[in-house]
Amino acid sequence: MSRKSLLCAAILCGALSLQAQTKFTERLQRTLPGEGSVVLHQSQALADLVNGISATATPAASPKTPATATAAGEHPQDVVPYDPTEAPVTNTVKVRMNGYRIQVYSGGNSRQSKNEAAMMGQRVRSLFGDLSVYTHFSNPHWICRVGDFKTYEEANEMYRQMKETGRFREAVIVKSKIYATY
Repeated sequence: MSRKSLLCAAILCGALSLQAQTKFTERLQRTLPGEGSVVLHQSQALADLVNGISATATPAASPKTPATATAAGEHPQDVVPYDPTEAPVTNTVKVRMNGYRIQVYSGGNSRQSKNEAAMMGQRVRSLFGDLSVYTHFSNPHWICRVGDFKTYEEANEMYRQMKETGRFREAVIVKSKIYATY
């Protein structure tokens, strides 16, 4: 290989590594000819979160005061020091798996059936607010199903409670893909 091609390769690699080090918010806000511009108004903590900078990497002993925040061009009300004790616990993951739902309505393919399915979903929400409601069109029927039950026994217990109200005569337990949280 000639020296010129090696030099070009080295310059290209250097330029790519410098480009990879630019932050997402910086790339988002850069101005290019013939394109629009984006202006972000956010706190530095949020910018660090978006850019993937760990909150523990920044010194927690020096939070910005309103005077230094205004000098840096930020709004004083947006500057909030990071407190890990206030962070919500988000260790739950939603997965799609086989399970059971209770089908409370199955109608035709008309607009009236669509409205009836939606009304049945509202009825379930009013009586059993903690249940998930899924109203969808499965050709050629409008269907309203409720709940995400991992076992038949869980579904059967809720089915009995629904039957006791006397408002869900068509209810039936069906196998379905559900969303489970772990």
